[in-house]
Amino acid sequence: MPGHSTNQSGTRALRVAIIGSGFGGIATAVKLQEAGFTDFTVFEKNPGPGGTWWENSYPGAQVDVISAYYSYSFMYDYDWPRSFANQDEVQKYIEDVIDKYGIRSHFRFNAPVREVVWNDATNTYTVHTPQGIPQEFNVVVSGVGMLNDPVVPDWPGLDDFQGPKFHTARWQHQHDLAGKRVAVVGTGSTASQVVPAIAPTVGHLFLFQREPGFVLPKGDRVFTQAERYKLRRWPILQKLDRIKSFVNIERFRSAARPHAAAQRMLHTLAVNHLDKQIRDPELRKKLAPNYAFFCKRPILSDDFYPALQRSNVEVVPKAVTRVTRTGVVDAAGVEREIDVLVIATGFKPATYLSSLEVKGRGGRSIHEVWGTEPRAFLGLSVPGFPNFFMLYGPNTNGGSIVFQLERQAEWVVSTVKRMARKGAPVCEIKPSLYERFSAWVDKGNRGTTWESGGCNHTYYLSPAGRVVTQWPYSWITYWLLTKLLRPFAYAFSRR
Repeated sequence: MPGHSTNQSGTRALRVAIIGSGFGGIATAVKLQEAGFTDFTVFEKNPGPGGTWWENSYPGAQVDVISAYYSYSFMYDYDWPRSFANQDEVQKYIEDVIDKYGIRSHFRFNAPVREVVWNDATNTYTVHTPQGIPQEFNVVVSGVGMLNDPVVPDWPGLDDFQGPKFHTARWQHQHDLAGKRVAVVGTGSTASQVVPAIAPTVGHLFLFQREPGFVLPKGDRVFTQAERYKLRRWPILQKLDRIKSFVNIERFRSAARPHAAAQRMLHTLAVNHLDKQIRDPELRKKLAPNYAFFCKRPILSDDFYPALQRSNVEVVPKAVTRVTRTGVVDAAGVEREIDVLVIATGFKPATYLSSLEVKGRGGRSIHEVWGTEPRAFLGLSVPGFPNFFMLYGPNTNGGSIVFQLERQAEWVVSTVKRMARKGAPVCEIKPSLYERFSAWVDKGNRGTTWESGGCNHTYYLSPAGRVVTQWPYSWITYWLLTKLLRPFAYAFSRR
């Protein structure tokens, strides 16, 4: 049975399965190895590591926090070529982390995990992959995140469309868009990157906008060789940039509160950015949101608005209602002939673990327990699912993803170490603490613009209207909770 050997430090060895090789899965693998655990496997459905950065290779894909901050604290001194890293640069960073820490042998690629099932008799999870033999692990860590399951609308006629059609997360690079009539459906963060990247080469681009978004200036630029040398020579400069970025993000946490000074400031900045960049008053009217700032995720971009003013780009302020063999039809019934359909409709972040079935005690599915309102203690643990952890789980969105993933990976590894030291094969979050924590998070989200900002379409909410994605407090608070609550959050047992 797994877990009966000891590691070099003399503590009881545990087999750990990590599902997903994005930033969360890699952080957990690095920290497990540093803690002396060597019996862990990273299961990845794709042919290579990176998670969402492997999948989202669409033109223009880029991070929206500075590169120095979108990196691990244990490998922040990196030679980034620009202030906001492109997809290929992030992918290279991920590969470099894996090789620097020598963990590549633990990865199993082309190995999607569909189901993990708890066994009370053995105190283990059985991990099922479509092709492989089921394997048993003492601990399972889900690193699938919340941006892994694309939303593809069920438009009538979509299957009949004759041209290329694909979601941005499944970009089909074999298709040459030069001179083509292209429809991009969606105006969120992804579309704001795709449109400027393809607009100069396509023949005509129709951008279908269901609701406009607030756009803030980004300030992206390529570093000079002198700047890159200076950053390599004095890594402390990158550390200072990381601290500055963290402080700025913390400053604007209150912007989700109605009437907060930070919200007024960011709203004014977005309105001024729109007024300054869009000359045509009719286009400006189409692009002006009529809801509170932060009701939807703001967009950071310097080149989105300029791209929309190109002569070959047309903003259609209507939702798509159906697709024909040769075109798309908007809510006003107008059909536009196109050659290529690009679906930039985002993901299903509010339906956590939508690609993974987790069965805990008594064979209960985590989706049955949640219903339409996923919850988890610190986004990590749910009662009834011992030895199972989530990274980037419910109510942990809204700051630097990499920062909170590191905190969560540290929590997981610390808990695994305690299991090993105690010789306790089972750990489970205490239900009373879970309930109190859930109520506290709901209280914090109550009255925010995430909950009641007036926008019609937001990924923050469950169907019942509960904020299920956002963390309502300071990230310093989250960091402190991961430190202070470790000693008494779980019940450890042999059954």
